[in-house]
Amino acid sequence: MRENKITRKIFTLLCVLTLIVGLGILNIPVCAEEIPQDRQLPRLVDDADLLTDSEEQELNTELDEISEKQQCDVVVVTKNSLDGKSAQDYADDFFDYNGYGYGDEDSGVLFLIGMDERKWAITTYGYGITAFTDYGLEYMEDEFLSYLSDGEYLEAFSKYATLCDDLLTQARDGHPYDVDSDDDKPDVFTMIFWGVVDLLIGFVVAFIMAQVKKSKLKSVKNQVAANAYKKQGSMKVTTKEDRYINSIVTKRLIPRDDEDHGHSGGGGSTTHVSSSGRSHGGRSGGF
Repeated sequence: MRENKITRKIFTLLCVLTLIVGLGILNIPVCAEEIPQDRQLPRLVDDADLLTDSEEQELNTELDEISEKQQCDVVVVTKNSLDGKSAQDYADDFFDYNGYGYGDEDSGVLFLIGMDERKWAITTYGYGITAFTDYGLEYMEDEFLSYLSDGEYLEAFSKYATLCDDLLTQARDGHPYDVDSDDDKPDVFTMIFWGVVDLLIGFVVAFIMAQVKKSKLKSVKNQVAANAYKKQGSMKVTTKEDRYINSIVTKRLIPRDDEDHGHSGGGGSTTHVSSSGRSHGGRSGGF
C-alpha cells in the first residue's frame, strides 16, 4: 500500500515536471529576430555593385564623416532584389535588424535602392524623424531623383549625403526644414520685378557705354553695302562641304511612383510602424 502511494507521488511529480517543460518550450519565441545593439554593417552597402571600388571608398568615408559629425547614422544601401517586400518595408527592416542608429535614440536615416524593381526608399528613425520632415524628404527627392533616373548613382548618393548634412545642421540649430522654411524666400512677383529692374539697369549702362565709344569714332562712316569693307580678290571659295554642328537630345523623366509616403501638405513627419514594432518616418517611390 505504501509502495503504491510512493509510486503515485513519483508519477504525479513526473507529470508536473513534464507539464512545466512543455510550457517552457511553448513559450520560446519562434523565429524571433532581435535588434542588435551595435551596428553590424558599414554605412555603405553596395550589394547591387553600382559603384567602383574607389567610389565606394570615397562615399563610405563621406557617410562616416557626416554620421560622426551629426551623431546620426547616414546610410546608403543598394540591392538587386527586395525579396518581395515594398521598398519602404525593406528599408525599415534593414535599418532595424542590422543595428543601425547613433546614440541612445538610435538616430539615423537610410537610403535604399532596389534595382530589379527600380524602387527607392528613405527610412528615418530617432532624431532622424525630427530632422527629416515630410517636406524635407520631398525636397531631397526632387534633388537626387534625376541622377537616379539617368544612372548617375554616385552623384545621387553624394547629393543625398550632402542634403542629409545640411538638413541635420539646420535641425540642430532648432529649425528643421519644413513647410514654413520657404516663408523667407521672395515670391514670384518680387523675383520677376527685380529681374526686370536688373535688365533695365544693364540696358542703360550698355547704351551709355556704346554712345561714349561711338563719339570717339571720327573716321568711320556708315556704308550701304558690305562690298566697301571687302578687299578685292582677297576671298576665294575653293571647297564646299557640309559639317555636323550639333544634335538635339530629348529626355523623358519616368513618372514618379510614390508608394504611400508622400507629403500630405502639413508640417512635421508622418510615421509608420515597421515589422520590428518601431516607428519610422520615410518616403519612397520609383525611378
